[in-house]
Amino acid sequence: MNTITVKNELNAYLPLLSAHQQELVLDMVKNILHIDTKGKRISIEQYNAEIELAVKEVREGKTTSHKDVIKQTAKWLKRK
Repeated sequence: MNTITVKNELNAYLPLLSAHQQELVLDMVKNILHIDTKGKRISIEQYNAEIELAVKEVREGKTTSHKDVIKQTAKWLKRK
């Protein structure tokens, strides 16, 4: 898939997501950007910071239940 097609698809799907789902997508993109293409490991400080952020998000209720993930996945698969 070329870059333009990917951008167009992302632009089409993002408005269909809830605000919470959009935040999750943004978090995933940010995490992808933190991956070093040379395979360099992150520091223990960075690792701990990411764990602390994840724990904070869980405590704030920023989670998606397994049941909801299954429902959303089923919707995505029906679109294809």
